[in-house]
Amino acid sequence: MIPLPRHMLLFSIFLLISTSSAVAITVPTTVAYPCGYGEESCGLSVDSNLIPLRREVYEDGQIYDISHRYTPSMPAFDSVDGVGQFLWLRKSMKNGSIANNSEMKIPTHTGTHVDAPGHVIDQYFDAGFDVDTLDLGVLNGPALLVDVPRDKNITAEVMQSLHIPRGVRRVLFRTLNTDRRLMFKREFDSSYVGFMKDGAQWLVDNTDIKLVGIDYLSVAAYDHLIPSHLVFLEGREIILVEGLKLDDVPAGVYQVHCLPLRLLGAEGSPIRCILIK
Repeated sequence: MIPLPRHMLLFSIFLLISTSSAVAITVPTTVAYPCGYGEESCGLSVDSNLIPLRREVYEDGQIYDISHRYTPSMPAFDSVDGVGQFLWLRKSMKNGSIANNSEMKIPTHTGTHVDAPGHVIDQYFDAGFDVDTLDLGVLNGPALLVDVPRDKNITAEVMQSLHIPRGVRRVLFRTLNTDRRLMFKREFDSSYVGFMKDGAQWLVDNTDIKLVGIDYLSVAAYDHLIPSHLVFLEGREIILVEGLKLDDVPAGVYQVHCLPLRLLGAEGSPIRCILIK
């Protein structure tokens, strides 16, 4: 074998390094994997047998998932652009990591979520009335799903017309928001149905309800945003669950189970809620 001249050997090494580098730089260095969540193919072939099943109803109609799936196109309060990207794959097995690890950054009052007293009362926020202090006994138990008249906000008159008996502690209010599929639209809609101040006050004064659930981003009507929240949260007994997914669920009595994250210091939290017959 004839040895290569020194300059030819160096040139061969240079070509090898250059080729390797060209291959390496095809993988972005700023993110773990070149395609983000929500991009279906990402240029990869996928086994046709590996198709995940996403469901809303389980156990032959006995369990309903009433939480919205988090997507970049879901609405955000007072925004025309929606939530936007909130999930990044920071470490990817395709890029050499030993496991896939995602990072999430999202406002606490996004999608299906819960409000703590510190949300609108600064004194309570400073005192520490955060989502970690919410009563799980209120967030779990028998609940009534009711249909609200579709032509108006929830006023004292509407509350009275629903005839909710004393002793009922948890009520989920399905409104025109569900019919209009507002939670499936990217742009925030301030014409959503919610509680007017007098409706909130009637509920506090005349019922035993401690869990109030509704089907858009705020339990309070847009024009009574803060006044209605104050009525509900001032006593620190009522818990508000907002952004519920109540389409295709028959009205009636269920067991509700809602679990927020234990976020120390947070006045709100994403929450997973289900109904069980």
